[in-house]
Amino acid sequence: MSDPANASADMPGRGSRPNIVLILVDDMGYSDIGCYGSEIRTPNVDRLAAEGIRFTQMYNCARCCPSRASLLTGLYPHQAGVGHMVGDSGLDGYRGFLQQNCVTIAEVLARAGYRTFMSGKWHVGGYYPPNQPDTWRPGDEGHPTPIQRGFEEHYGMLGGGGSYFDPPSLHHNDIRVVIPGDEDYYFTDAISDNAVRMIGEAGRGDAPFFLYVGYTAPHWPLHALPEDIARYEGKYGGGWDAVRTARHEELKGMGILNPKWNISPRDEQAPDWSDVPPKLKTWQNLRMAVYAAQIDRMDQGVGRICARLRELGIEDDTLVMFMSDNGGCAEFLAEDVGRPQPHRYNIPTRDGRPMHVGNTPALRPGPDDTFMSYDLPWANASNTPFRLYKHWVHEGGIATPFVVHWPKAATRGGIRHQPVHFIDVMATCLDAAGARYPEEHNGQPVTPLEGESLLPALGSDAWSRERPIFWEHEGNRAVRLGHWKLVSKYPGGWELYDMNEDRTELNDLAPGNAATVDRLARMYDEWAERVGVLPWEQVTGAPEKTSRPGMRA
Repeated sequence: MSDPANASADMPGRGSRPNIVLILVDDMGYSDIGCYGSEIRTPNVDRLAAEGIRFTQMYNCARCCPSRASLLTGLYPHQAGVGHMVGDSGLDGYRGFLQQNCVTIAEVLARAGYRTFMSGKWHVGGYYPPNQPDTWRPGDEGHPTPIQRGFEEHYGMLGGGGSYFDPPSLHHNDIRVVIPGDEDYYFTDAISDNAVRMIGEAGRGDAPFFLYVGYTAPHWPLHALPEDIARYEGKYGGGWDAVRTARHEELKGMGILNPKWNISPRDEQAPDWSDVPPKLKTWQNLRMAVYAAQIDRMDQGVGRICARLRELGIEDDTLVMFMSDNGGCAEFLAEDVGRPQPHRYNIPTRDGRPMHVGNTPALRPGPDDTFMSYDLPWANASNTPFRLYKHWVHEGGIATPFVVHWPKAATRGGIRHQPVHFIDVMATCLDAAGARYPEEHNGQPVTPLEGESLLPALGSDAWSRERPIFWEHEGNRAVRLGHWKLVSKYPGGWELYDMNEDRTELNDLAPGNAATVDRLARMYDEWAERVGVLPWEQVTGAPEKTSRPGMRA
C-alpha cells in the first residue's frame, strides 16, 4: 500500500480535484443496459448516460483478469504480469498477479493525497481455488491484495467467480469473511452496501477519494433474488433472435450504431428459436430472465451509490465511469454428475445443501443450490450486433458500454465514436486529479503509461487518439489503427475490416489489401515483442488452462 506520507507536504485538499468512482461489471455484453439498446431495466446507469457521455467504441481486453490489470495500471495486461489469467506460468508477462514494475490508480492517487477504497472483485492477485480455502495465502509474494496495491480498505473477493450467496475468497482487507449459514446475503448487494458506506466515510472529509467498485454481476452462475427474477420471467418468450433484432434497432435509433452496419448473423451454434423444443423454451426463457435480474440488481446498487453522492452534495464534484470487463460469455457449464473429481465450484450451500453444477433443464436457475450459465445463444444476444464473445478479440469479445458522468466537465447527453481502451482510464484519472504518473515506485522503475487521457473528449467530439490499440488473449490478436482493424481468431490467419463501413466485421478485406495487412501485422509484431506477448503454445501449461472447456472463470 502506498504511504500517504510520501505525498508532498503542500499537497492541496479536495479543492477542484474530483472524487473518482470507477464501476466495473463482469461478463456483460455490449447491448445489455438500457442506454445501449437493452430491454433490461437500468434507470440508474441510463441517468448517468443521459447526463454525461456514452462512448460507442470503448474496448476492454476480452477477459476478466487481463482487463482488470489493464484498467488498474494503464498498461497492456502482459506488461502488468497478467497476460492470461491468474495461474502463474513462470513466464514473464504471465505470472497471474500484478508485478512491481507497474502501479495501480490507487497507488498513484494515494501519493497525490486521495483516499482510496475498493468494494468487489479483485482477481489480479494470483489463484484462489474456490474449494480449497486452506491453500489461500493472501499477501504472499504471488498473491498481492488490494491493501498491498494502494487501497486503504477493501471488501470483496480476492479471486474470480463463484456463488452470489456464499462467495469464495471473500475478505475484508486481508481477513477472510465467513457468512453465517442463516444470514440473508447476496454479493451484489454487499458490494453496493460497502461502496455506499465507504463513500459516507470519505465524502465528508477534506481529501478527495477514489472508489473502485468491482461487481461480479452478471458473471455466471445464474444467481438472482426472486423479486428481481419476477420482473423478467416470461419476458424472453420470443427468443434470442427477437431480442437481437429489437436491440439492433434501438442501437441504431439512439445513434450508437451506424445504420449501415448490418447485424451479424445468428451464431451458427445457436438454433433458430422455432427449433427449440417447447419444454426447453420455458427454461431458456427463464435463464435469460435470471441474467437480466442480475443486471437489474447491479443497477439498483449504482443508484444507491449515486444517491449517496447526492446526499452528501458531492455528485457534481465526482467523476463516475461505468464499463464491463469483456463481452457476453458463451461458456457452457457442464453437468457435474458422474465426474470422478467434482468441479471446483461444487461447494455445498451455507446451510449444507448439495450444489447442482450444470445447465440442467429440470432445475430452475436462480437459487443458491444451482450453478448455471446462460450459454451461447443468449450471449449472442448480449453482444448485439457483434459476433463472438469473451475470450476473442473480434468486437463481441472486446466492445463494452462506457458511460462517463462528471457534470463539471462532460457535455450532457453526448455520444463519442472515437476508439478508446481500458489503458486510457488511468491517464484520465490522473489528468482529472492533477496527479503525476511516477517513473519509479517503492524503489523500482515503473513501465511508462500506455494510455491517453479522455478528458478532452468529454467536452468535445473533435478529440482523437494518437496511437494504435492492440490486443492479445489466448493467441487471439488484433490491432486497431484509425478505421482499420486487423484481427485473428486463434489459430487462424489475419482478417481486415474497415470499421467505418463494417464494424460488425462481416466483410473481410484482407485478400485485396495485402499492403495494409502487412503494415498492420508488422505493427502488431513490434508491439507484441515490446510488451512481452509470447506464442500461445508457450503459455498453455499455465494452471488455468487445465480447466475443462466451458468452466473457466
